[in-house]
Amino acid sequence: MFRCHVCGSNEARDESVNEVFTIEGKPVLVENIPSSVCARCGEQVFSRETTEKVRRMVHGEAKPVRSVPLEVFAFS
Repeated sequence: MFRCHVCGSNEARDESVNEVFTIEGKPVLVENIPSSVCARCGEQVFSRETTEKVRRMVHGEAKPVRSVPLEVFAFS
């Protein structure tokens, strides 16, 4: 059963989400990650299996499908 660790809601919807991770100082985008998304606050929660698959992907078990330029802004 889903319980949001941010707001405590019990309601979630299944969605595919995109997430940027920083791996060895480089931003890496993973697209279409299956996730439970809290219906109240929008917090994304990944299953253990999904988390492990993403970890293996970004640490070399998969090749990127494409590369894109990235704009960087400093908030200061």
